[in-house]
Amino acid sequence: MDYLFDFGSIWEYREYLVNGILGTLRLTAAGTVLGLAVGILGAVSRAWKLPGLAQLYAGYVELIRNTPFIVQLFFVFFGLPGLGVQLNEWQAATLAMIINLGAYSTEIIRAGIEAVPKGQIEAASALAMSRFQIFRHVVLRQALAKIWPALSSQIIIVMLGSSVCSQISAEELTFGANFIQSRNFRAFEIYLIATALYFMLALLLRHLLVLFGRHVIARRS
Repeated sequence: MDYLFDFGSIWEYREYLVNGILGTLRLTAAGTVLGLAVGILGAVSRAWKLPGLAQLYAGYVELIRNTPFIVQLFFVFFGLPGLGVQLNEWQAATLAMIINLGAYSTEIIRAGIEAVPKGQIEAASALAMSRFQIFRHVVLRQALAKIWPALSSQIIIVMLGSSVCSQISAEELTFGANFIQSRNFRAFEIYLIATALYFMLALLLRHLLVLFGRHVIARRS
């Protein structure tokens, strides 16, 4: 093999990688916070069979889980303008990630809610706690503690899936790598670096989620 590695040509474009990492983290943070909010509402609707919402969420979950993320992204970015909804690259990428994580987290959190012993809910009702208080203080904390490992894995999958958002020119890590490759044509070097950066981001995120689960969720459950 007579290939000559040239990582030096990547260094002069390092700001695009830094901006890409920051973009990936911003997308992941927004998609995770808002996606989990959607998932919690969906899990409650389905677990407690709230009229109307339970059926609506059932259809939403099936639709999202049985279609590829890139099609969902294209629908939001290219399809919604046909209905008069104009979104820029960042808004469309964030919305698509929220919709995607919302569907998957609905089913994960629902499994946790249904695993909470009925006796504890009945005991909380006997103490005259409102339905909201029961959900907040008895159900949600225990449910999150039970399903946190699965939920953490799904959040990491969403972070890695954000690479697809480069297809609509959302400025995240893969977008930065593509841009550099188009300038210096050092595809092997830049995608090797991008792979290493995604690997380190995934490890870091998993570590932070484990710490959060151990010191915040487990302690309060």
